Amino acid sequence: MRIAQSWDDGVVDDVRLTGLLRRYQARATFNLNPGLHQPGRSFGWRHGDKEVWRLGRNELADVYTGFEIANHSMTHPNLPDLSPEALDWEIRESRCVLQDWFQQPVRGFCYPFGGFNPAVKEAIRAAGHVYARTVLEYEPLFPPADPLELGVSCRFNDPAFWTRYERARAAGGVFLFWGHSYELINEAMWADLEEKIARITADPAAEWASIETLF
Repeated sequence: MRIAQSWDDGVVDDVRLTGLLRRYQARATFNLNPGLHQPGRSFGWRHGDKEVWRLGRNELADVYTGFEIANHSMTHPNLPDLSPEALDWEIRESRCVLQDWFQQPVRGFCYPFGGFNPAVKEAIRAAGHVYARTVLEYEPLFPPADPLELGVSCRFNDPAFWTRYERARAAGGVFLFWGHSYELINEAMWADLEEKIARITADPAAEWASIETLF
């Protein structure tokens, strides 16, 4: 069984997350919005009582070295609301910028807010992406009927995480979980995530994969 994980938005908590993942040699995909990163760290928004800060442009390469980078659009709008010109810029320009910043191919896309329609999918295909991740949950997950509508197994903190994991394991399929590292708001949540990563790494039937390698 192949295990993939997908994390959105390029926030400061990813520093701790990538450190955790490297300790267990766990592969992951990070979905970034290059138009929202200032030269240094910048305030983004509030998640409950927590301030969420975006990583600075100057630290992205170090934070994400060794991980797959996927396109999450330039500025995280709801893509179905955009004009054709704005849609093209949000998708095509962000892919170009990310490839320049990280000096690696960017083959994946992740829909901001999970929003897409046929025009959005066509723009993503035309810009050179080979898959696009949604927030729609499926069992079995892979292969998707449409690579531009790749679903997920569950969120990283889903109460049914291990139930869904074991079903995918029994089928010898793909298990893909996702989330945002800013959702890890206390040490208990970090400990729970580390236990999951450690248990998956120790599972002889499981193999970590970046999403692009699934295709």
